Order: sequence, then structure tokens, then C-alpha cells
Amino acid sequence: MSEYDPGAPEPRDEPAPQVTRFRLDISYDGTDFTGWARQPGLRTVQGQLEESLGKVLREPVQLTVAGRTDAGVHAEGQVAHFDTSAEVDADKLIHRMAKFLPRDVRITGIRPVPDEFDARFSAIRRHYVYRLTTAPYGPDPLAARSVVGCRPVDLEAMRAASRTVLGLHDFAAFCRRREGATTIRELQRYEWVRDGHRLDAYVSADAFCWSMVRSLVGAVLAVGEGRRTPEWVAGLLEERQRSSSVTVAPAHGLSLIAVDYPPESDLAVRNAQTREVRSIAPRGCCGD
Repeated sequence: MSEYDPGAPEPRDEPAPQVTRFRLDISYDGTDFTGWARQPGLRTVQGQLEESLGKVLREPVQLTVAGRTDAGVHAEGQVAHFDTSAEVDADKLIHRMAKFLPRDVRITGIRPVPDEFDARFSAIRRHYVYRLTTAPYGPDPLAARSVVGCRPVDLEAMRAASRTVLGLHDFAAFCRRREGATTIRELQRYEWVRDGHRLDAYVSADAFCWSMVRSLVGAVLAVGEGRRTPEWVAGLLEERQRSSSVTVAPAHGLSLIAVDYPPESDLAVRNAQTREVRSIAPRGCCGD
């Protein structure tokens, strides 16, 4: 039996290390990545960033992202956050990461944020652009990894079709099914901009479900090519499962360009709102 010395000082618990949350702004060429999300044995954006950050900070890093992009999809304004007990000089870390990361992914900004900041749940809006060209020779070689070639199109018909899906709807016809995930979204912008042969679709919403942007582009392109009407696109909102009649546009034309967040004082409220499951009142109800 060990002796107890009543005069000995009581053992003290070591204080827990202080943890700081950091926001990352990220840009990447998605061509050679199997999407954002970490997958065993595959090259992913999340896997590459977590591995490189872990080496520099000398501790495991786990990223939470604003939006998981699919294989081949790019980002110019992706946002993620992570928590660390390491001392971080943001400017120095950006320079160090430029040496550790491959050429097709970059951290463009690092800054501390409140604990309430959540790259996914705090977001109030995501912005994508889908890039096309109607040039008869196809995409310029320097843009071939991010621009998709298409035939000449009826731009006004495409704009008319895009307007029919704006607002709060169930976009089940445009989304690949994920168990337990809602397909109700508020599409806030769907605008086509032409500049010579270039034709870009700007799409913004509070959130997107799996393959939604590429399906919206594919559906409206069918209108521009004369194969469908704007009314057909509007009618897709009545469907409650993925529509086999919608062609998903190629991944490499799509890029996440920005994510919007509320003021710091509103972060906690926004997190709670995002976690709520949304529904749409059935037609014929509530004064409709």
C-alpha cells in the first residue's frame, strides 16, 4: 500500500489547450480530384488539404466545408473551417501551404472566426457559375478544363425557362436522391450572360442538393437547343422524384464561386435555421 503524505501538494489537472476556429477560403481545379469529400484510396480535395495542413500544424485536421463538390467540379470561392490548438500566423500559413499543396488547389485566405461560425450551417447563400461556349471550334485550349462546348442556342427561350424555376420549390426532379435529405430549396438567381461565344449561367440558392445545378443547366439547355419548351421545365417542379428526362450537364463546366454568411452576431440563429427541415404547404391550402 502506498503512503499518503497529507502535506504533499494536490495534483493539478493540466489546463485544456485553447482551441481556435479558422475559416479557409479555397480555390481548386477539380479535374483530377474525385470530388471534395474524403474517400479511402482516392484523391480528393478534402483529403489533400487535411493531409497537408496536418503536416504543417503537426496535429490532425478535420475540415467542415460549405458545399461538397462532385468529381470534376471546380471552386473559386469554396469555404471551410477547422479547429486547432496550434499557434497559427495566418499570413505565414498561407505561404507555407502554397509550398505543401499541389498546383491544382490553393488556400487563398485564412482568418480566425467565432466558435459559432460553421462553414456549412452558417451559410445563407451559395453562388455557382456554369461556363459554356458556342464557338464552332469548341472551348479555347487554355479554358478547356472549365468550359463546355455547345451548339448555338435560343438565349431568350433559355432565360424564360430559367425564370419558371425561381423561388422556393421542391427540386426533386433535378436532384439525385440522398436518404433523409430534403430537396426543397430556394433558387434565388438563375441568369444567363452572353459575351461573344461565351455563355455563362449564374445560379444562386440558399443551398443545393446533389447534382441540382448541373441538372438545371441541362434542362434549360434542352430548351435552348429547341428540344424542350419553357413550360416543360416548369412542369418538372411537379415531380417528386429524379426525372430521367433531365440530362445532367458535364461536371467540368461548373464552379462554386462564392458563399455568403450573415454578420457574426447572427451566426447562431442561422445555424439553427439551417438545421430545420423545410416543407412546402400543399396547394389548395392556406389561402392558395
